[in-house]
Amino acid sequence: MAIITLDNVTPVGFGAFKIGRNQGINYPAGYDLPDEAGAARLLGGVLDLGVNYIDTAPSYGLSEERIGKAIGHRRGEFLLATKVGETFEGGQSTYDFSADAIEASVRRSLERLRTDVIDLVLIHAPRDDLRVLESTDVVAVLQGMREKGMIRGIGFSGHTVEAFRSALDFSDAIMATYHADDTSLTPVLDEAARRGVRVIVKKGLAAGRLDPDRAIRFALSHPAVTTVAVGTLNLDHLRGNLEVARAAVRKAADGS
Repeated sequence: MAIITLDNVTPVGFGAFKIGRNQGINYPAGYDLPDEAGAARLLGGVLDLGVNYIDTAPSYGLSEERIGKAIGHRRGEFLLATKVGETFEGGQSTYDFSADAIEASVRRSLERLRTDVIDLVLIHAPRDDLRVLESTDVVAVLQGMREKGMIRGIGFSGHTVEAFRSALDFSDAIMATYHADDTSLTPVLDEAARRGVRVIVKKGLAAGRLDPDRAIRFALSHPAVTTVAVGTLNLDHLRGNLEVARAAVRKAADGS
């Protein structure tokens, strides 16, 4: 089996938020969390479709633990990304980017995800994202953990152009909001393309407010974009998203 890297992930990935958390959401409609068996069926179905990028975070409630239980035994089939810095408890997010907190977070994620190594760890930054990069040791700590072999790649999920530009200096990949109604980070994507830094699109469907087919084609039209992380509880929707994405990639490769 070929090793899965950011060079060969599927153009649509699975965002695992909805399998673990339904509080403090930005979606236009609420939803029920799947039970343990339902989450396992969904995750297994994601891999059976051939989707090989899975994105989670400690702040996604039960998500990491459910991924580990359901598909930890299929670890070689997907690139696994999680995050550090944000936790969500009692209906509220808190942030801690101290060295001790970052190291503890990665170790917890390794245990919950039932893996020896995490492919990509992203800094999960709040709105004052540039301060996190300039005033904490998070980057140095993650670089050290990469040297120890606990993680393979590091990156940044933030908000502002200034912070993303700073993050391009150390990131293997960045995770950025990018869709037709929000192109504010286009200069960052342009620079990422020039520098060979991979881009994972988050909120590419604007929390379900955009037509998925058009939104996916739009996101993938930028040369820096590697994959669009789609959060869904419906495998048929994900199958359709993947078909659209693969068609868009083929069309771009054909130059038509």
